[in-house]
Amino acid sequence: MDLKVTRFEVAPNGVATVWLTRPDRGNSWTNRMNAEYRWIMQQLDADPAVRVAVVTGEGRQFCVGADTQALDFYTTSRDEYASTVDRSDLERPGHGVRPEFDHDLVWHWGLRLPVIAAINGACAGIGMALVSFCDLRFGAAGAKFTTAAPRLGLPAEYGLAWVLPRLIGLTAASDILLTGRVLTSEQLHTYGYLNDVFPSGEDFLERVRETANHIAEQVSPAAAATTKRQLYADLLHHDVGRAVEHSKSLIGVLMRNPDFKEGVAALAARRTPDFANLDLDWLVEAMPPETFAKEQSR
Repeated sequence: MDLKVTRFEVAPNGVATVWLTRPDRGNSWTNRMNAEYRWIMQQLDADPAVRVAVVTGEGRQFCVGADTQALDFYTTSRDEYASTVDRSDLERPGHGVRPEFDHDLVWHWGLRLPVIAAINGACAGIGMALVSFCDLRFGAAGAKFTTAAPRLGLPAEYGLAWVLPRLIGLTAASDILLTGRVLTSEQLHTYGYLNDVFPSGEDFLERVRETANHIAEQVSPAAAATTKRQLYADLLHHDVGRAVEHSKSLIGVLMRNPDFKEGVAALAARRTPDFANLDLDWLVEAMPPETFAKEQSR
């Protein structure tokens, strides 16, 4: 794909960085950006050498939400909104793990890769929805966040009414969603929405990459993929006993993966483990997606 509003690179240690690149428009979201972003994440997830992805914005902002020209279009258009954004020709990253994940932005949860949001500046509207479906979130000091929706006469968008209460609780989510007010990184850190806040500026991305580097260099790729699936599968049910029993069966599966032997040896020798890239065929054969989907229906 010819990338016009995004770009990405992959470091030798398997850390990928993805940029939204419309800095002159605040990295505002468009259908083109959606298509490119999905394509990039599909490529990264299919590459066994990639172990973690960091998503950030070019310039001083992360993503200020939907492009204002697109918003203006809908003030006069008679087109039904969903029909204008639901496109069958787009890549489908993260699809096939669970039916619940086969939707806009929720597909992040179906990726084997941990995805880290490096929120370098203003984050609004669909930008906030995007980072809410990432696995970890780090904000630059003073960065401003808002859903904006209620001040535009719109509802909570793209699953925010579902995901925010589960991330930070109903009281804080109600504050964010009902007021649409502007909040800073520091405030959202106190809510538990952000994992940490780092000084803004040139070093911000490198601080976030410290966590990405740790995952890439210290964490078993098989364990990362399995644990991510556990997190979001268990989020959808309320049976702690089922979670315990499922985890025991997964322990048995991962003990047969070479990463377990290497991890034990590295622990005994007090050295950094040398995990091989994840065998994607092994992931499908050892832990087929339907095993996680069945956990919900049992």
